[in-house]
Amino acid sequence: MDKKEWQNRGRGHRERLRQTFLEGGLERFSDEEVVEFLLTIGTPRGDLKLPARDALKRFGSLSGVLSAPLEKLTAVKGIGQKNGLYLKLVQEVAGRYLKDRVCEKDFFGSSKTVFDYLFHSMRDLKREVFKVLFLNCKNELLFEQDMFFGTLTGSAVYPREIMALALEHKAAGLVFVHNHPSGDPKPSAEDGILTKRLIWAAKLLMIQVLDHIVIGHNTYYSFADEGLIKRFNSEYERTLDM
Repeated sequence: MDKKEWQNRGRGHRERLRQTFLEGGLERFSDEEVVEFLLTIGTPRGDLKLPARDALKRFGSLSGVLSAPLEKLTAVKGIGQKNGLYLKLVQEVAGRYLKDRVCEKDFFGSSKTVFDYLFHSMRDLKREVFKVLFLNCKNELLFEQDMFFGTLTGSAVYPREIMALALEHKAAGLVFVHNHPSGDPKPSAEDGILTKRLIWAAKLLMIQVLDHIVIGHNTYYSFADEGLIKRFNSEYERTLDM
């Protein structure tokens, strides 16, 4: 295949990608096709299937590609500086969009709201990160904070530091979120003990814990949805009656 034929083939494939997107968004796209489609915007000619495939193989997933450091992106053959910068821009815009959606409005409507908000940034982390969302009395997001960082097996979390920040910022509600790098969001026994300890510490300060969400690969576990937040609150109340 000569250069002209290669360019024409690439042009036809690009047009099919564009038409597919116009007809149904990204629903019919594989992750490889999403990366390829993004690369076509920065590269006017040529077949970009191979660079897209290589990038996904190297970084493991679509979010892995978007969150990869620029120098590692540009090391993939076929992804130059221009495309690398564009992919980083897409990641940053997506992150800002998700933040803008929850600013100055009712934030905590459901566990899925929290999952949708944080999944993009947390699903491919290689170590555990324990994040706290601090809410006002209207469940509006005041701010979020990565509080503790652990290994692949766990994190050391200190309730006193969380409560000190909650008091400093006059938070009325808290949502705890951490990731499981293994991909399985099922909480460990230690996760349950920690959640109970945090709820009891917050109750002493008249601060409400709304949920503790564990993020895995494309899924999550919600302590509130499973009835455990309510249970731990009830256990605390029973201790007061003794």
